[in-house]
Amino acid sequence: MRATALAAALLATALAAAPADARQGSCGPVDHAAALHRAWTARAPAAGPGEAISAEEALCVQRALVARLRAHEGRPVGWKVGLTSPQAQQALGVSSPVVGQLLHGMILPDGATLRARYGARPVVEADMVAVVADAAINQARTPAEVARHLRAIHPFIELADLALAEGARLNGAVVTAINVGARRGVLGPAIQVRADDAFVAALAAMRVTLSDDQGKELSAAPGAAILGHPLNAVAFLAGELARRGESLRPGDMVSLGSFGRPVPPAAGRVFTARYEGLPGGTARVSARFR
Repeated sequence: MRATALAAALLATALAAAPADARQGSCGPVDHAAALHRAWTARAPAAGPGEAISAEEALCVQRALVARLRAHEGRPVGWKVGLTSPQAQQALGVSSPVVGQLLHGMILPDGATLRARYGARPVVEADMVAVVADAAINQARTPAEVARHLRAIHPFIELADLALAEGARLNGAVVTAINVGARRGVLGPAIQVRADDAFVAALAAMRVTLSDDQGKELSAAPGAAILGHPLNAVAFLAGELARRGESLRPGDMVSLGSFGRPVPPAAGRVFTARYEGLPGGTARVSARFR
């Protein structure tokens, strides 16, 4: 009896210390978060919650999934904005982006090496990360206003995971439930942000390419491919978080979205994202696959 009582006490202590999202249980009659987490850790395709899931249920699933991921991926470090191109939104029948969460263990250094099959259905995207400087960014509504409240921007190769089995039907709620496919990302050196018209214009006009070490260009797009300007992703995120009663905080990282189409990784190859046309010269970041 004493052992049983001790076990119960330890369980109660652990639950009290756990994040609220980890204690909330399943988000309906089926615990989709538990199934998605099992598939995530096994790098296996998941069945998914199905396209009938509501936006509220999808956000609940995402939060419960992230609570489970924190056990091995660490603390939250920011956000991922997805479906930021008209083509992606049209394909899924949505009219606005979706939001996921980034955890500490998901962020890798420039030049990191990882297995080509890092997820169930891995895809590589040229992306960019913005780092929040101060809480006033939550009132920013234009790219110029966002730029005034950023600490830095970084080249970023998003290593996403489509997560679900081939043929699974997707919509905005399903993508939200799978945490917008957040899996890994390779972060390049910081670029100082200038809150002047020339720098803001250069972000929209820059040419972003993803290529391999054999010189093959895998994708290419202008900065404006993300919502007309990449910093519009931050303004959207601030508005979405405000709607939820949340906010961006100093130090938060924001993955802005994909420049160009996603491509599969290739074992033995080095992928490099380049950002041409920025003040200070071309920026770049690389990821190696084994």
